[in-house]
Amino acid sequence: MQPTIVYVCRHGQVDNPDHVLYGRLPGYGLSALGHAMAERLGEHFADVPLQHLRVSPLQRAKETLAPIAAGHPDLEIVEDPRLIETANILEGQSFGRFNQRLLFPQNLWHLRNPLRPSWGEPYPQIAQRMRAAIADAATSVPEGGKALIVSHQLPIYIARLDAEGRSFVHNPATRDCRLASVTAFHFLDGRIVGVDYSEPAADFYPAKKKIFRPGM
Repeated sequence: MQPTIVYVCRHGQVDNPDHVLYGRLPGYGLSALGHAMAERLGEHFADVPLQHLRVSPLQRAKETLAPIAAGHPDLEIVEDPRLIETANILEGQSFGRFNQRLLFPQNLWHLRNPLRPSWGEPYPQIAQRMRAAIADAATSVPEGGKALIVSHQLPIYIARLDAEGRSFVHNPATRDCRLASVTAFHFLDGRIVGVDYSEPAADFYPAKKKIFRPGM
């Protein structure tokens, strides 16, 4: 029996010259590099027999999906609010290129409890909505079919931790969920039996160290 696969893609690089923690704010689309990453995803999935497309309501996710959808013009795109970026108290602030302003006294209180986390949407709540959205995508295709979702780093990574039965508590700098990456959830008999991860746009990644960012 072939598994049903739900490919969950993270969006490409965002145009954000002021280094704002943009979260759910409108108006943050892809940079030129981000569009190139999206085109790479379009190429990667061109020959994959996708049967369902689902996307976060945010601009950067829709722009990332566009080249994939262009290769599968017969598929309707479902906009799913459960796939949105995580809520974040610090949204809208500019922390600087290396997040140096994150440690300003007025921000430290919001970082007091990384287990919840205290700066935003609780991890179990993220897991619940992502689990439901991914399961709905899986049931939207025939058994053994393939669906694709575009969402955001933290929701995708929490969904993976949830599926693998791991703790939600983690270091944000070590998430395996890079720009335009693909986390694939394999379903048999309605349950997740495996997760794998790939980076079709790896050659586009800027050569820089990972830094802490509370969300995104």
